[in-house]
Amino acid sequence: MDTRRPFSDQAPGHCAYSADAATATIGTSGVVTGWSEGARRLLGYHASDVVGQTAADLLATVEASRAAGFSLIGSQEWSGTAALRHQDGHRVDLALHAYASLDCNGEAQGFVVTATSDASESEYDRRMVEWAYTQSSVAMSTFALGSHGWRLNTVASGGGEAKGGAGPGEAGERRGSSPYPDVLDEHHADEGFLRLVQKVAEEDRPMRYERSAPGAFSSRQPAWIIEMWPVRDPSTGRVCGVGTAAFDSSEEHWARQRLALLNEAGASIGTTLNVQRTAQELADLAVPRLADFVSVDLLDSVTRGQEPAPGPVDAGVLLRRVAHQSSYEGVPEAVVDLGAFDTYPPFSPPVRSLTTGQPRLSGLDDPDFIRWITEDETRIERVRAYGFHSIMTTPLQARAITLGVAVFARREGSRPFEQDDLVLAEELAGRAAVGVDNARRYTRERTNALTLQRSLLPRDLPKQAAVEVAYRYLPAGPGAGVGGDWFDVVPLSGTRVALVVGDVVGHGLHASATMGRLRTAVRTLADVDLPPDELLTHLDDLVTHLTSGDDSTSQDMTSSGEIGATCLYAVYDPVSRICTLASAGHPPPAVLFPDGTVSVVRLSPGPLLGVGGLPFEATELELPEGSLLAFYTDGLVVARGHDIGIGLDRLCESLTSPVPSLEVTCDAVLKALLPESPAPADDVALLLARTRALHTDQVAAWSVPSDPAIVADARAQASRQLAVWGLEEAAFVTELVVSELVTNAIRYGAVPIGLRLIRDRTLICEVSDASNTAPHLRRARTYDEGGRGLHMIAQLTQGWGTRQTPTGKTIWAEQPLPVS
Repeated sequence: MDTRRPFSDQAPGHCAYSADAATATIGTSGVVTGWSEGARRLLGYHASDVVGQTAADLLATVEASRAAGFSLIGSQEWSGTAALRHQDGHRVDLALHAYASLDCNGEAQGFVVTATSDASESEYDRRMVEWAYTQSSVAMSTFALGSHGWRLNTVASGGGEAKGGAGPGEAGERRGSSPYPDVLDEHHADEGFLRLVQKVAEEDRPMRYERSAPGAFSSRQPAWIIEMWPVRDPSTGRVCGVGTAAFDSSEEHWARQRLALLNEAGASIGTTLNVQRTAQELADLAVPRLADFVSVDLLDSVTRGQEPAPGPVDAGVLLRRVAHQSSYEGVPEAVVDLGAFDTYPPFSPPVRSLTTGQPRLSGLDDPDFIRWITEDETRIERVRAYGFHSIMTTPLQARAITLGVAVFARREGSRPFEQDDLVLAEELAGRAAVGVDNARRYTRERTNALTLQRSLLPRDLPKQAAVEVAYRYLPAGPGAGVGGDWFDVVPLSGTRVALVVGDVVGHGLHASATMGRLRTAVRTLADVDLPPDELLTHLDDLVTHLTSGDDSTSQDMTSSGEIGATCLYAVYDPVSRICTLASAGHPPPAVLFPDGTVSVVRLSPGPLLGVGGLPFEATELELPEGSLLAFYTDGLVVARGHDIGIGLDRLCESLTSPVPSLEVTCDAVLKALLPESPAPADDVALLLARTRALHTDQVAAWSVPSDPAIVADARAQASRQLAVWGLEEAAFVTELVVSELVTNAIRYGAVPIGLRLIRDRTLICEVSDASNTAPHLRRARTYDEGGRGLHMIAQLTQGWGTRQTPTGKTIWAEQPLPVS
């Protein structure tokens, strides 16, 4: 049966598992006269077996018998070792100590012999162990299970003036929960230390308790390690106490903390390519583990991504506060606002660090620090209010350029900075400087890329009468790089308008450059008045050329695997209200009809531009006046967590909300589809177009027979229509244009022939016929009878041209309206 009692139930003052001493009494004649129970457990003999027998019979050898007998004769006390024989016959080496039992005359009448099983250790050796424990330079203590006090050596007791009554060179005793009051207060002793002591005793294995002083910012921050081990009774092997030894581990603790802080700096500083964020990460890391307050000031040019001059900076440099952090609420805001400019005097520690390129440690014993404080009333009030007494200033330097300065400060209640702190601050500032410089370089490159991108996109949309337009363009966030999304509105002949939206695959400068090429190509092809499907065919050939050529753009696109682009080209005619669309792998537009219904246009999309070999198909859609077309790139409707179908549903739903203008509609659409994306993952282009229509009072059309005699009638009909419109002043030029174009159609074209006048922002005259042969402007020689008609039209009008139609061609001429 296990008779051990719980940790808290042991009787105080003794070990719960100690064994009775092995003793025997021997007469002067060497006969055993007494035998203890402990002797029975040690050698196995019962008292009846040995009492009355000669003690020498218990010895294992004759030599041992003679040595023990000789030593007892005439001795008052004797100590030594002897080999005894166990009842079962095996040899037992014992340490014996014999004391004489005296009668009233002081004569020996027998001996009392005590024995222990550790024959290899003498009494002197045991005392040596006790002396080593007492006099150790390490604070040590023992706790006997069931007691409420600790047995302490001299160092733990107070260095020779031991508490609890111990004298010099002796162990002391302390009642209470903690043997080390300088290391453990009562709270930590109760919460952690004593629980661990109990755990050591219960689990019978060594453990370690580590403790550091809370709150102090210093490389000399006290820390301790307390080693614990179970103490066992040698006779039973059971745990009867716990031994402890306390070691000052301040230096090792600070080294670990320093390495941990530097390791964390590598992971937490420079996580983004943002200058302000990187500086704030330095401040957040250093407070409160190194300082009470940290501020980071950068050169104003650095915040704009510019390249500072190499080496230290001048004393009069302008700095901008970009980050700060404090362990005390309200201190950063009280010191200076973020984004504010700050100028330090030339003698101040921050400027000294900037101009010399070296970190500085300053305190109340530094004349420059005192002068810096006292020369500014606001600064001295803050120092007094918050108790700043010690600062470190270190420049932010990377790649041989100085970017700014970091200031670390401690206030009352914290220890002054030391040299080790300055070394750590310099290393942290160096890591932060590399992150800031990387962010600065990225900011410069991204600014240049965005500038290029904006220069390639339309700044102001041209005036035209076919549609009312509004647009939004959101560049992708910093992580994605600039993209190749674009849109455009191109006025066409006959008051028509082309609406374009496209997206180059990939991101980067090559995507923006390719986007600029494609937009220019689309505008060039639009001037030729090609139908949408034919225009995309020519554009596809261009992209194929770009990706297979030898120029740098094609090499960049091919090496990155990002070839191709999408494009949606639509032409709207306000006279017929027909919108003709063709797509090269681009998502279809959504249309909001005047009756409030919304639908996605059903297209037959062709392949991406650059794939080649496949045709493009045009789709015609008749739109009531006031219909709203929404063109977009996939960055608007495709997002993480949902596919394009859900995005299109949200787009259609956002278009149905009543809004006063297209500008407000644009904002509403972006808010509905990008509610929490100030910087989307991909570029977003949105183009809204509300259709208009030209009514019968703005358009006049006639069918013209193929007879030269009818030219005069055509001129007369045009003059009468101009009179109805009140444009008599334009009659002379219009009659000349009608006469020339109708004559050419009758002479060189094919029936049917039509004449149309359109009054809008300008006056447009159109003559169409069934022939595909287009006229060309040429300079007539002196004796040529023809060739001067088109040249004269070009001189008298502001523009003319030819466009192909499904049934032939149309020649048009445009002139400004007379000033009323």
